Amino acid sequence: MNIAAAANETLAHNSNLLVYSAMAVYTLAFLAHMAEWVFGSRSKVGRTAAALTAQAKAPATVPARSGAAAGGTAVLERPTVVTKSVPGSRDVPDGPGAAGGTEKGDLYGRIAISLTVLAWALHVGGVLTRALSVERAPWGNMYEFSTTFAAVAVGLYLLLLALRKKVRWIGLPLVTTVLLDLGLAVSVLYTASDQLVPALHSYWLWIHVSCAIISGAALYLGAVSTLLFLFRDNYEGKLADPAGKQPGTFATSVLDRLPSAASLDKFAYRVNATVFPLWTFTIIAGAIWAEAAWGRYWGWDPKEVWAFITWVAYACYLHARATAGWKGRKAAYLGLIGFACYLFNYYGVNIFVTGLHSYAGV
Repeated sequence: MNIAAAANETLAHNSNLLVYSAMAVYTLAFLAHMAEWVFGSRSKVGRTAAALTAQAKAPATVPARSGAAAGGTAVLERPTVVTKSVPGSRDVPDGPGAAGGTEKGDLYGRIAISLTVLAWALHVGGVLTRALSVERAPWGNMYEFSTTFAAVAVGLYLLLLALRKKVRWIGLPLVTTVLLDLGLAVSVLYTASDQLVPALHSYWLWIHVSCAIISGAALYLGAVSTLLFLFRDNYEGKLADPAGKQPGTFATSVLDRLPSAASLDKFAYRVNATVFPLWTFTIIAGAIWAEAAWGRYWGWDPKEVWAFITWVAYACYLHARATAGWKGRKAAYLGLIGFACYLFNYYGVNIFVTGLHSYAGV
C-alpha cells in the first residue's frame, strides 16, 4: 500500500514538473509570437498604407492611369480600397496575418507554432500523468480543470492549423491566456493529487466535465475572435469615414494584418454555433448525474443556475444572428456576455458561492 502511494506521489510530482516545463516553453512561444508581430509590422503592409495615405493627401489632379505618364514619367493608378463590408458579401480582403507578409515575420511565426506544439505535448503529458497518479479523470478540482481546459484550448487551435485554417492570428492571445491560466492554477488553485469525494465517483464525471471543458475551450476561441471583430470593425469604420478620426499607427499596424471584420465575425459564429449543442448536452448530462448523485435532476444550485444562464446568453446570441438589426456588433456583445457567464460559472461560483458543487474546494 505504501509502495502504491509512493508511486502515485512520484507521478504527481512528475505531472507538476511537466506542467512547469510546459509553462517555460509556452513563454518562449509567447516571445516568438511577439517577434512575429513586431517584424510583421515592418512589412509591405505598413509601407503600402503609408504610400496610399500620402497619395490621398496629395493635390487632386488629372486621374492617373497605370502606365500612363506625364512628360514620360509613369504614375501608378491608385487602387480602389473597399473598407466596410456590405451585409451578405465579403468586399474587404483579409489581412496578411501576424507575419505581415514578411519572411522574417513568417519565420518567427513558424518557430512560435513549433514551440507551441512542444509546450502542448509537455502540457498534455502533465495532465495525463496527473490522471495516472490517482487513476481517475484529471478534472476533479479547479487546478485540474484549469490545466486540462488550457490543454484542450491549445489542442483545438493546433487542430485548426493542421486543417490548414488561417488562424495563426489567434496564437498570441491564446498563448498569453494559457500562461495566465496555468500561472493562476499552479499558484492559487493548486490542489495536491488525491482521490475524490464519493459523489464524484461516476462515469458521468468523464462525460459531463469533459464536455464542459471542450465546450469552454471552443467558446474561448469564439470569444477571442468576437473581441477582435469589434476592434477590426471599428477600424474599418474609421477608414470608411475619411472625414472622421483615423486610426493611429499602432492600431493600423496590428489591425490591418487581421482577417476582415466579416471573416472574424463568421469564424466566431461558426465556432459558437457548432459548440452550442455540446454545451446543451453538458447541461443535460449534469442533470442526469445530479439525479444519480442527489436524487433530483434540477435543484437551482448556483452552478446549475449559471450554466443555464450561460446557455440562455448563447441562445440569445444565435437568435440575434438571425434577427434583422441585431447582427454584427450587437450580437457580438451578446457573445462576449455569454463567455463572461461561462467564466463566472467556473471561477465566481466555485470560489465565492457555496453550493452542492463546492465539495472539491478549489
